[in-house]
Amino acid sequence: MNPEEIKSLITSFIDNSTAEVNSNDNVHFEATIVSESFENKSHIERHKMVYASLGNKMNQEIHALTITALTPDENKKSEF
Repeated sequence: MNPEEIKSLITSFIDNSTAEVNSNDNVHFEATIVSESFENKSHIERHKMVYASLGNKMNQEIHALTITALTPDENKKSEF
């Protein structure tokens, strides 16, 4: 897998989302996802949504994924 493939899977699955995915080795990844769909969801619920978007790839092609899942408002606050 490469970062663009993961980004595409996430943004196709999670409505109104944007994602930035990075990796140095195409096995360990960092993803920042921003979506209104995360509103009123716990961190665990948000992570479950991201894992669901990747399906069985988490068990096979992706060894590790660091997730930052934010609402648009949270993202604006973190930019400062």
